[in-house]
Amino acid sequence: MFTIASAPFAHNRKQTQTLMLLVILACLPGLAAQIWFFGWGSVIQIALAAVTALGCEALVLRLRARPVKPALLDGSALLTAVLIGLALPPLLPWWMTLVATAFAIIIAKHLYGGLGQNLFNPAMVAYVLLLVSFPVQMTSWLPPSDIAAYGIGFGDAVSTIFTGFSLDGYSMAQLKQGVDGLTMATPLDTLKTGLGQGLTASEVMTHSVFEGWGGIGWSWVNLGYLLGGLFLLQQRVIAWRIPVAMLASLFGAATLGYLISPDATATPMFHLFSGATMLGAFFIATDPVSASTTARGRLIYGALIGVLIYIIRRFGGYPDAIAFAVLLANLCVPMIDSLTRPKSYGERRK
Repeated sequence: MFTIASAPFAHNRKQTQTLMLLVILACLPGLAAQIWFFGWGSVIQIALAAVTALGCEALVLRLRARPVKPALLDGSALLTAVLIGLALPPLLPWWMTLVATAFAIIIAKHLYGGLGQNLFNPAMVAYVLLLVSFPVQMTSWLPPSDIAAYGIGFGDAVSTIFTGFSLDGYSMAQLKQGVDGLTMATPLDTLKTGLGQGLTASEVMTHSVFEGWGGIGWSWVNLGYLLGGLFLLQQRVIAWRIPVAMLASLFGAATLGYLISPDATATPMFHLFSGATMLGAFFIATDPVSASTTARGRLIYGALIGVLIYIIRRFGGYPDAIAFAVLLANLCVPMIDSLTRPKSYGERRK
């Protein structure tokens, strides 16, 4: 008996709902690290995104006269919401999360036909929408709890997200201050700003936000997503080609850049364990709908993302380049698949 269904396709016996739930489960180690170092804001963002995603999914499906319950239960909209919530700054204003999630579901997903038809990763479309429209708010990450001047509890996170002020009346600008009185930024943003001011990479690295491979907190966040990604590989939810190719090409490009100009770029390990590198490698680039579908194509697709990440981080205007790199690679997928499609048996080679 043959079953005809739309993408995403997986060469295993797991249903789409099971695959989506396994990916969400694999996000938990990284989420736990984000909560530990940056507070409960990410959980609230995920909750806001989930309610919005499920509501928009139900609304569009009803307008399209499609069954609502099976689509809500397949987990695809919920996974999109989780990825959006993880990628956003923890204390981003609530309405921005709602706008981004609604755009991801209604425009980036259903405008192209729904599950299995979208050309671009919906979560990254939502992220770029906010990053281009509200760059200040989208770069307003809190300092890690180890060096934060003010502690942020769950109530403070809720209050700041919905009112702009913590329970004690601190604004977002105040909450971004570290124990030394300086306004904190992410390690990638701090590095890019310092280099733009004429400092060398080693001079920028003396900032208090840098510690370990990718900065205070960020190394552990990336290790959490790496652990979740290895779980997905073990469960055969994703294939190894895209994440391995992406991380290898990013490491290679960063190594080459560091050897050529060590004063103007960070170490390769910093690029691997800072920002959203591991989240992008295992949870975003591996989207079965918008990624390449051939074996060789996935290697090219992953390598392209890795190189684009380094180029945008090094020469572009945005500190973390995961979203732009993935969307640019999504544009190339039809060509990559066309050039790497296996020859049919008996087909004459030109």
